[in-house]
Amino acid sequence: MGKKGKREKKGKGAEKTAAKMERKVSRRARKEEEDLEALIAEFQTLDAKKTQVIETSCPPPSPRLNGSLSAHPEKDELILFGGEYFNGQKTYLYNDLYLYNIRKNSWTKVEIPNPPPRRCAHQAAVVPTAGGQLWVFGGEFASPSGEQFYHYKDLWVLHLATRTWEQIKASGGPSGRSGHRMVACKRQLVVFGGFHESARDYIYYNDVYAFNLDSFTWSKLAPSGIGPAPRSGCQMATTPEGSIVIYGGYSKQRVKKDVDKGTLHTDMFLLKTEGSGKEEDKWAWSRLNPSGVKPTPRSGFSVALGPNNRSLLFGGVHDEEEEESIEGDFFNDIYFYDIGKNRWFPGQLKVSKSEKRKRRRGRRAETDGGDDEVEKQAPQGPVEIVKEVVAEDGTVMTIKQVISGPADEKERSESEEEDGALSPQVEPCPRSNAMLAVKHGVLYVYGGMFEVGDRQFTLSDLYSIDLHKMEEWKVLVEIDPKTQEWLEESDSDEEEEDMEGAEGGEEESSEEDSEDEGGEEQHPSVQPDEKHADYLSRTEQYWIKVARSNMGPDAKEKKLKGKSES
Repeated sequence: MGKKGKREKKGKGAEKTAAKMERKVSRRARKEEEDLEALIAEFQTLDAKKTQVIETSCPPPSPRLNGSLSAHPEKDELILFGGEYFNGQKTYLYNDLYLYNIRKNSWTKVEIPNPPPRRCAHQAAVVPTAGGQLWVFGGEFASPSGEQFYHYKDLWVLHLATRTWEQIKASGGPSGRSGHRMVACKRQLVVFGGFHESARDYIYYNDVYAFNLDSFTWSKLAPSGIGPAPRSGCQMATTPEGSIVIYGGYSKQRVKKDVDKGTLHTDMFLLKTEGSGKEEDKWAWSRLNPSGVKPTPRSGFSVALGPNNRSLLFGGVHDEEEEESIEGDFFNDIYFYDIGKNRWFPGQLKVSKSEKRKRRRGRRAETDGGDDEVEKQAPQGPVEIVKEVVAEDGTVMTIKQVISGPADEKERSESEEEDGALSPQVEPCPRSNAMLAVKHGVLYVYGGMFEVGDRQFTLSDLYSIDLHKMEEWKVLVEIDPKTQEWLEESDSDEEEEDMEGAEGGEEESSEEDSEDEGGEEQHPSVQPDEKHADYLSRTEQYWIKVARSNMGPDAKEKKLKGKSES
């Protein structure tokens, strides 16, 4: 048998194995999904009581991650939908809808009858049809304990002009999943990858589906060539020609009983079509080998399509996994991929002309002031300063700051004269699973999370940066330390907690949960501590090393799962 025949046989064997695993996961997940379906139905009954559209000016949305942030196709607005929040004991799922007015820097909560059920790790895409449409597919619902999951396979459209939700019922679509990616490509919505997880099993996908926006029908694509391995949380971007670029992602596999090994993918593929976006078009996979400086391996990064035919990647986390511990670095950097040139490069802030003039005057003053003092300064080169802060609960956070020394400062000053590169003074803190949107060439970053030990900080801040100028980050909404809640795990009756259902942003209040006048849930506040303040300090360069030596298997599983939902 030739090499081609062996490859074909191996490919068919892998398909059979994947199909067998999918059936196994489906059987085991059916029972727990039936339990959660009843819970979802209860929430939908509550949502059905809404009979009219209500728009209310409101403060910024509560902290969350794994929601969707989309740019309105016709107005200067951003659309925030869904997401999740974990406070150490309970998982909260949302299906609320917010509009952010870019010009006024203000938020509006929009309550619309019969919205999609609460979810996170879904995908949303906007199209300019009929005054603008927001299409939402898939995602997941979780029990309060975060141990049971329901994966959606439904498709919804929000008609922005009429403020109405509509569920589109069409057969032949993707199976239930979260962590997938979806883009609008010509007159189609294209869905790739994702994962499905039950209490004991999981499966990752690399299939491709297309939904025709004219005929309202699904079709499963069968591209030729060798495509990406199964994964979730990848980068998916469209080209002006109607092709699709896939980069990175995350997957895991079981290496032995109760031990999973995660994989950070760093490969890149092009899905190309020959045609005008019709169902009968032929698609083909090909491998891309981009030039330039690629992003460092990571998961949980966020993606958006920027100006000048460039896609961008922001933030994420890189974990060093061992059987009983995880050590992670969170990021807040930007990488651009030039689609036309097939080239990666890091995003660097540039110095404005006025700032350059100030620095020149400052350097001349330093030269006239005395070279002898400069010569006596030491040490030369960059200096690393390490700070350790211990929280009340015993969590140790290590912050490393790299401060440029005189020699490095001189080199940097010379390079600034050439290309204007400068380390940021104001920037979002490192995070994963943030929500991104680009409007008029400006990137907006909302929310996300970072971890310190077993403690998770979920964010609600909003930053922006002009991608044309790349001169400075602007803080539109600062983080509110009072929204940072963390409850230690207790030995209380978990079964009673599970019966309460995954909390939403508009449910009845209890001792732990209360609502303000607008109906938005307010989590119990905690006062900012030194650790949190230090973490948000503005430095030239900083990152977090998370020590997780005491993390148990349950915490590790939550960490791995969170990465794949991005």
